[in-house]
Amino acid sequence: MSGALVEGFSVTHRRYVPHSHAHYGGNLVDGAYGLGMFGDVATELLIHTDSDEGLFAGYSSVEFVAPIQAGDVIEASATLVRIGKRSREIEFEARVVCRSAPERGPSAADLLVEPIVVTRARGTVVAPKAAE
Repeated sequence: MSGALVEGFSVTHRRYVPHSHAHYGGNLVDGAYGLGMFGDVATELLIHTDSDEGLFAGYSSVEFVAPIQAGDVIEASATLVRIGKRSREIEFEARVVCRSAPERGPSAADLLVEPIVVTRARGTVVAPKAAE
């Protein structure tokens, strides 16, 4: 283990949402986009804590708080909140930190002063090698 197996340990990723991911009117992107990012940050968190990618067991809660739009820059964080023998409970949050501004031009965008929370979740992952 790398020594990061402590409650409160957190990992954050940022990703640009390409326009090719818009599935709905108004350049809206499906909510599963944020959940995919949660899987990625959970994987990195488990690598830090258990030297293993781990397995995602499931979500106990998911909230879609605001829409994700094509052209957004999304920041997704995973924070370790409970440590079991092999299980790890994680809180997730995805926030928009930059948003496109097409009314000013096709490539215009704004850095948001206050990020917009788009998705929150809580889930459990399993570190198979933790029991060895």
